Amino acid sequence: MIEKPTDFELVKRFTGGDEASFNEIARRYQQKIYWHARRMIGNHLDADEVVQEVLIVLYEKLKNFKFQSSLYTWVYRITATRSINFLNKKKIKRLFSFDDQTGEIVNEETDILTRLEQKEKMEYLDKVLQKLPSKQREIFILRNFDGLSYEEISEITGKSVGGLKANYFHAFVKVNELMNKNYGKD
Repeated sequence: MIEKPTDFELVKRFTGGDEASFNEIARRYQQKIYWHARRMIGNHLDADEVVQEVLIVLYEKLKNFKFQSSLYTWVYRITATRSINFLNKKKIKRLFSFDDQTGEIVNEETDILTRLEQKEKMEYLDKVLQKLPSKQREIFILRNFDGLSYEEISEITGKSVGGLKANYFHAFVKVNELMNKNYGKD
């Protein structure tokens, strides 16, 4: 069995001129980047745009990566920053536009009723998440959807574990309240 190279090895190969190593890094992280951006932003098309931005940034900045954190942490930090920047740009665009378009993602492996129910719940959760302040939304997503510990989130965001716990608590209470109030308990 051939062992997969570590992130460290791939970055070293890439900085040494091996372009294929970047492709492997992109394959490893593309889906994680997408889902983090998707949950931060709230729709498929915009998340795809952020993924492309993040991959471009990774390609351009990877040669300067100093391994002061894990590559995983660095990628999430870039994704979070790009997602927040995207949301801020979108808010500005909304001030000057009346056109509101949303993307959708459909899982073709389930029947149509299940798909509709899942889509409805996901859309509603996305709307609830968009009501949170961006810092609370980021922590809620990293904790619940990405399964990161407070220590890992602290490394990504540069915030104290205590501050993260407080922000998470407020986000959790708000999400729970809005989901129960507007969608009801299942």
